[in-house]
Amino acid sequence: MERKRGFEIAKGFENSNINLPQRSTKNSAGYDIESAEDCIIPAFKLGQKPTLIKTGIKAYMGSDEVLILANRSSNPGKKGLILANSIGVIDSDYYGNPDNDGHIMFAFYNIKSEDIEIKKGERIGQGIFQKYLTVDNDNANGERSGGFGSTN
Repeated sequence: MERKRGFEIAKGFENSNINLPQRSTKNSAGYDIESAEDCIIPAFKLGQKPTLIKTGIKAYMGSDEVLILANRSSNPGKKGLILANSIGVIDSDYYGNPDNDGHIMFAFYNIKSEDIEIKKGERIGQGIFQKYLTVDNDNANGERSGGFGSTN
């Protein structure tokens, strides 16, 4: 079978009992993604950085595809969790990069007044694969050299 797109365990998490993302129903667009470890997301304070939640997974896809990371619809109301960047964008060339092997993480703020605990294996978000288009005369020739923020 030809590989088109999918999820794998990221380096360093091979022995961590990570569940690869799955869709919950046959018409679900998103693949449910779990936390790779227990963690605390502190109550928001002005000026603090978002908390990165490790997933222990990476994603491979076609060069004209992207994996969109979205929050679970229940997270803001039930847990006060919002994504720091509204959505996450995982480009195809993020897979296997030398900085972090393409390890996917979710960046959360906790807008509640108390810290929120996330347990290993708890669903924290979802990933949606999509094709994308480019404009006429597109001349993007750069090469990714690392992970977060490596494309400036």
